[in-house]
Amino acid sequence: MRALVTGAGAAGGIGLACARALAAAGHEILIAGASGRIHARAAELQAEGIVVTAFQGDLTDPAVVDRLADLGPVDILVNNAGMGMQGAPQKIRAFAVSDPETWRREFDLSLTTAVLVTRAFLPGMIARGFGRVVMMASVTGPLVSVTGSSAYSAAKAAMVGLTHTLALEVAKDGVTVNAVAPGWIATEATQRGEFAAARKSPMGRAGTPEEVAACVSFLASRGASYVNGVTLVVDGGNLLQEKKG
Repeated sequence: MRALVTGAGAAGGIGLACARALAAAGHEILIAGASGRIHARAAELQAEGIVVTAFQGDLTDPAVVDRLADLGPVDILVNNAGMGMQGAPQKIRAFAVSDPETWRREFDLSLTTAVLVTRAFLPGMIARGFGRVVMMASVTGPLVSVTGSSAYSAAKAAMVGLTHTLALEVAKDGVTVNAVAPGWIATEATQRGEFAAARKSPMGRAGTPEEVAACVSFLASRGASYVNGVTLVVDGGNLLQEKKG
């Protein structure tokens, strides 16, 4: 089977970890990213003996997504593209003073990418009678939030809502749609304050991209055929704490 992972350009990111985990499960890999570094990630995977194709483009652009779809069908789709996909940290800005253009761009990076790419590949999954769609949501938005992240929070909450609707629509077609909601995960985009927050979690540390990828790999497997419409939280139990730190 063939798996597409979007937002896989970061060397230490969740997307690349997902690509490796899915390759280990025996899948051919297609990775997509907005910047040229996606080709460096493809070279790394190829050096590891992984069959991989790289695609560079802005997935908020429908015409670009059409070109991605021209590369052929996929059986597994991991919608990981989002904020920080070019190595830049999320900008913290109160909603009342945010400008609409920037807010919409941040929202589009995290949600519209998933909408367009899913729209491009889901009909093929339905036609073939098999598919796995995994949305990379977050605890931020669906379950908790932080000040200054209204666009990101709104997008990730909407992504979970989209997961629920799609799961109902395609359940009888052999396709499942689920979401993964990471908490504090150590990537190259993680900021010092986020590591400090992670140390106050029950496990006393941030999670790893590989720990998130293991959950994605399970949801993408044939063994998860009766898991549909769920949001799998990967936060080391941090949400359980009423008092943190």
